[in-house]
Amino acid sequence: MTDHPAHKVAADPANSVTAVERESGLHRKLAPRQVTTIGLGCTIGTGLFLGSAIGVKLAGPAVIVSFIGGAFVALTVMWALAEMSVEHPTAGAFGLHAQMYLHPWAGFAIRYTYWLCLVVIIGSEVVAAAIYCQYWFPNVPPWLWIAGFSLAMIYMNTLSIESFGTIEYWFAMIKVVTIAVFLILGAALLLGFGFPRVGATNYTAHGGFAPHGGSGILLGVTMAIFSYLGLEIVGTTAGEAADPKTAVPRALRRTLFTLVLFYVGSLTIVVGIVPWNQIDLVQSPFVRVFETVGIPAAGHIMNFVVLTAALSAATVNVYFTSRMLFSLSRNGYAPAALGGLNKRGMPVPAVLVSSLGMAAALILSQLFQNTAFVFMIGVAFFGGPFIWIMILLTHLAFRRTTSRAGKNILRFAPPGPWSSLFGLAALLGVLISTWWVPSFHITLLAGPPWLLFITLCYFASKRWSAGSPSAGSTEEPL
Repeated sequence: MTDHPAHKVAADPANSVTAVERESGLHRKLAPRQVTTIGLGCTIGTGLFLGSAIGVKLAGPAVIVSFIGGAFVALTVMWALAEMSVEHPTAGAFGLHAQMYLHPWAGFAIRYTYWLCLVVIIGSEVVAAAIYCQYWFPNVPPWLWIAGFSLAMIYMNTLSIESFGTIEYWFAMIKVVTIAVFLILGAALLLGFGFPRVGATNYTAHGGFAPHGGSGILLGVTMAIFSYLGLEIVGTTAGEAADPKTAVPRALRRTLFTLVLFYVGSLTIVVGIVPWNQIDLVQSPFVRVFETVGIPAAGHIMNFVVLTAALSAATVNVYFTSRMLFSLSRNGYAPAALGGLNKRGMPVPAVLVSSLGMAAALILSQLFQNTAFVFMIGVAFFGGPFIWIMILLTHLAFRRTTSRAGKNILRFAPPGPWSSLFGLAALLGVLISTWWVPSFHITLLAGPPWLLFITLCYFASKRWSAGSPSAGSTEEPL
């Protein structure tokens, strides 16, 4: 059987230039600040404002240590992604890197897995946004909000990349300003500047700093990793960054630093002001602090912030899913039409198909809430750590290949394989530990069957594409 030409080329790193050129046509016009805010837009979603309570329940005040530990794991991924994205700046990013340096199956599995993960996440964020709108407009049917927000996200992802970057920049700034205000007010409460001093009592009261011991801290690291997921989207912007060799590494550093500052800082303030055993999933810890300092309409303010956070994350994820489909198409793993670009250099067919996937996820969530959709949620939970593991495996192969070829690369990670090996060990531990976190139990139940399914799809794709015309031809503007 004859493989598709894309399968041959991609498996040989010596032909990496051809593999990268296959994804040409996207406009490189994203400014460095836009690349950074796109990363923040994806990673700072409703999880920080509403979901941070899960980590606190698992580790108590020691969740601070958990998130610092998780940051070191994220750092290894950032180093790996920066090196590969600078060397091969494409929309397919880590998916194409895996295709070139590991095996075509790896590139196929990574991109389709992440596409499905983000489609599920987009659907959940849009549903969440509709719920937030009902806070103000209880009589408006949720489906109207879902339809309206979905159309708006599709439209924003068909504009020029400069316009998209500008919109996302201001979306992200709302979250950044809110968190900055929260950190300032929280610090003032703890230290007694302008408010009655709270002090450090809550850090050790109610069972001590680590009420659930070392196991609680380790389970908290699991939540930290899931909170930092999304950092990798910055690698995808390399295909549209004006100066990827400068913008992408800078954006990765800034995104990770900001994430760690915001998550660790926010959690330090939350568990310092509110006893950890009084934090629940019903009320956002942010609302609790804003109400404590006497800010009027704190509930309305935070509802607006989480609404914009949900829409910002969903919009960026539509961007990301479309680039994954675009990359798959240009490399012969999806219909050629999905590799098309409009006159503004935007992959509109891939955006529309990703939106159909989002609609399917929404329908499944309503009709098959306890069966098919639960499986999709499990794949989404599995997909994040799986992608990071594959990035680190690819980085090991990338380092080995470039070293043997005597090629000089821009290095970010320390010499040797140790940082990637440390990250791999930690991420495997995170995946295994999800079995002991009730909310994530489905992860290990859904992950292996999904990998088996995607492997069968890969071989079916190879058989289907045998003898087909060469993939990756540059599409004329639509």
